[in-house]
Amino acid sequence: PAGRAPAAEADLGEFAAGLDVLVVCHGSPYVSGDVLAQAPGLTLLGELEGDRFAHRLDVAAAYARGVRVVDTTNGSSWPTAEWALGLALIGRRNAGALFRRMIAHEPTYLPAEERSGPGYDAAELTGKRVGMIGFGHVARRLVELLRPFRVETLVFDPYAARELAEQYGVAFAPLATVLESDVVFVLVPETSTTVGMVGEAELTLLRPGTVLVNVSRGKVVDAAALLDRLRQGDVVACLDVFDPEPLPVDSPLVDLPNVFCTPHIAGVTEESRRRFFSLMVDECLRHFDGLEPLYELTPQVVARRG
Repeated sequence: PAGRAPAAEADLGEFAAGLDVLVVCHGSPYVSGDVLAQAPGLTLLGELEGDRFAHRLDVAAAYARGVRVVDTTNGSSWPTAEWALGLALIGRRNAGALFRRMIAHEPTYLPAEERSGPGYDAAELTGKRVGMIGFGHVARRLVELLRPFRVETLVFDPYAARELAEQYGVAFAPLATVLESDVVFVLVPETSTTVGMVGEAELTLLRPGTVLVNVSRGKVVDAAALLDRLRQGDVVACLDVFDPEPLPVDSPLVDLPNVFCTPHIAGVTEESRRRFFSLMVDECLRHFDGLEPLYELTPQVVARRG
């Protein structure tokens, strides 16, 4: 969240005075109602990387003045969805354990009687049941990437429009049902209602052989409960996010053979950095053509993220 700096906000108001569009990103002062009042010609306010939380914008003040707000944070959804798919494939084969054996110079060819358990039994992704916690931009892109695998997709998201089920070929279901899938993707943002939503009770519902993929935020999954569940050795976790973050170098997660970790890089690509801005340019052109934005940020959206 942007800190409040009255002098910087006053300078921003002066800067915005003659603008039709104002686009902000990291380092911008807060766009307050006072800033907006100094820009009577403003019709569009854009946020490049706000995680759709409006940390740098007073969305309610903008809408009160008839200023539309757009957020193109979803520019990183493409690579995040790709990496989520990659982690699912790694997890189904428990490839992290194989890599650990190789870099430790241990024998990697196992006799037939040892080829069982995570990574061997039901190790393919094709035809499996996939569960998604959250159905935002990343999840919807991931559905497209999963189509060649002919998976059954269950979704838990109390806010998503139910019409999306038919459009994307998914089924909405309670969280407990989604957690009984072969692969469970955690795809929700960190909010007051999602912190710890996957706790001990929820992790107990994971069936042996399940792969848990988290590419959203570490605090959505209770860290202590996750560690306890993974120590049982019958499920696999592929994690790009952690609590705390960055992951401490002495974290016991690092030593578990059924865990594959990456350092919060799912959405970090050169293409996504450029996409944030190109999507915003498209929104500006759409706006001045008299069309509605694709990625509008409304007070209702902000309230759900509280």
